[in-house]
Amino acid sequence: MRAESAPLLLIEDDPMIGSNLVRALGDEGITVVWCKDAQSGENALQINTPSLILLDLGLPDRSGMEVLALVRRAHAHIPLMIITARDDVDDRVAGLEAGADDYVIKPFGMKELMARIRAVLRRVDSPDQHVIGNGEITLDLLAHKASYRNKTLLLPSKEFALLQLLTNAPGSIFSREQIEQRLYEWDKGVTTNAIDVTIYALRKKFDNDIIRNVRGIGWMVLKSPLS
Repeated sequence: MRAESAPLLLIEDDPMIGSNLVRALGDEGITVVWCKDAQSGENALQINTPSLILLDLGLPDRSGMEVLALVRRAHAHIPLMIITARDDVDDRVAGLEAGADDYVIKPFGMKELMARIRAVLRRVDSPDQHVIGNGEITLDLLAHKASYRNKTLLLPSKEFALLQLLTNAPGSIFSREQIEQRLYEWDKGVTTNAIDVTIYALRKKFDNDIIRNVRGIGWMVLKSPLS
């Protein structure tokens, strides 16, 4: 299981549930980073990429649905499972449609949870599903590495997230407002020139052609390789 080579991130405020999960997952050989609120969970994501996220919805400082939205904007490739006592059908549908890979109702048995974790990891464990590209740009979604014109680099999260957004839709032009909404809405401290700074950093690392500016409209990556 890939969880053995990378820590699992648990965002759960209940001390009894959290400690039981850490102990049980540890017995399965899985290292767990346990965060008891949304902010510490978000901070942990900036430090390491977990193999999988177990997310409670009833967090003390912020809704778990807000955390889910953040993860899907900035770390779309990370498998995420909701663990919650909210068993209403509408809640389940909302969680899955917002991007959760599974929705597990408390209380749950550890054998069932482990089976669900393995199933989620199997679904994302094909190398082909971890790589996207436009013919020249190649992104490894697990390693956070970008390749362009024979250069491969490990990128910081914001640079990778911006390049991933554009590469997911090659040939499509994204306005400043669209990029800010998709990538920076959750970051209250973001500066007005954050996009320009990020694009400048990517061009400096690779080449000016990696991201094209369409004057007065926005930015894009090409749909097909340069001739």
